[in-house]
Amino acid sequence: MAIDLLDARIISLFADRPRIGVLEASRRLGVARGTVQSRLDRLETSGVVRSWGPEVDPEELGYPVTAFITLEISQGGGHDPVGEHLALIPEVIEAHTVTGPGDLWCRVVARSNTDLQRVLDTVVAHPGIERSATMISLTSQIRHRLLPLVNEAGRA
Repeated sequence: MAIDLLDARIISLFADRPRIGVLEASRRLGVARGTVQSRLDRLETSGVVRSWGPEVDPEELGYPVTAFITLEISQGGGHDPVGEHLALIPEVIEAHTVTGPGDLWCRVVARSNTDLQRVLDTVVAHPGIERSATMISLTSQIRHRLLPLVNEAGRA
C-alpha cells in the first residue's frame, strides 16, 4: 500500500509519542480528528502498521549480548520445522530464510557470552540443522529503524 505525506506524519508522530491521543494528534497535525482516526484504522487494517505496542530494548531486559547465526539445514526437511523450533526459543528475536551461504539467518540475544552458548546449543538441537556459524555483535551502528523509510515512502 502506498502512503502519502500525511500518513508519514501520523506514523512519525505516534512513533515519537505513542501515548498521544487521536484528538491531540489531530491538533498537532492540523487535521480533523476523524481524518486521523480513519488514517490510523487504514494503516492498521492494510498491515502498514503492525503494532501500537511499546518498543522493547533487550539490553534493558538483561540481554546485553546480540549475535547473528547463519544456519544450514538439511534439504529434505524444509524450513518450516526449523522455523517452528526457533519460534519456541525466546532468545531468538528474528529469523529469516535467506539466499547465499546458509539457509536461515537468526538474530538472538543472551544474558552473557556464557549464556549465548546455551542459546546456541538450544538453537542447533533441532535435527534439521546441519551446521551453524555465529557472529557476536560488538556494538550497534544503526539500531532497527523504520521512520526514515516511512518518511521516504510518504514523499513518493
